[in-house]
Amino acid sequence: MSLRLFQIAGFVVAAMMTAAAWAQGTDRHVGIYYPEPQTSELYFSPYPLLQGASKRSRVGFTVGLNAIQMKRGYAPTYHLFAKGAESQKLIIVATGDGHYDTLFRMRGLLAALTAEARLSPMFRQLENPEEVNFFDLIKMTGFTQITVSDGKTFAHRVDLS
Repeated sequence: MSLRLFQIAGFVVAAMMTAAAWAQGTDRHVGIYYPEPQTSELYFSPYPLLQGASKRSRVGFTVGLNAIQMKRGYAPTYHLFAKGAESQKLIIVATGDGHYDTLFRMRGLLAALTAEARLSPMFRQLENPEEVNFFDLIKMTGFTQITVSDGKTFAHRVDLS
């Protein structure tokens, strides 16, 4: 009987380790663009997907925001990427120490990005773009997740619904 219990316990431990490894492995961008997120939140947006939202438009959106940065005359403090099979994951990574290394600084960046996003052609079609925030705008383009990182030790994830 004790051998049987030992086998069952071994199976349970192996299953738990496999599940934990699988859960960590579901985000293949961890360890490449950012560390495992220490904080996360769920944001519900009442706005529907924009007409014309697609993988191509999401990539174009990030290219447009990166282009705005490059025109500023100084090195960018962050980079944006659209990743995932359908480019549905927005990744924002700081480019140096002291930038966006706290949750509050990351939230400040996300608030500032609201104004920049409103300049994109995709959002000019909105009747009242001033009424939506960055999370709403990103969700409307078809992104399902935003991960912001200091590029060193801290990351924060926002799942959009």
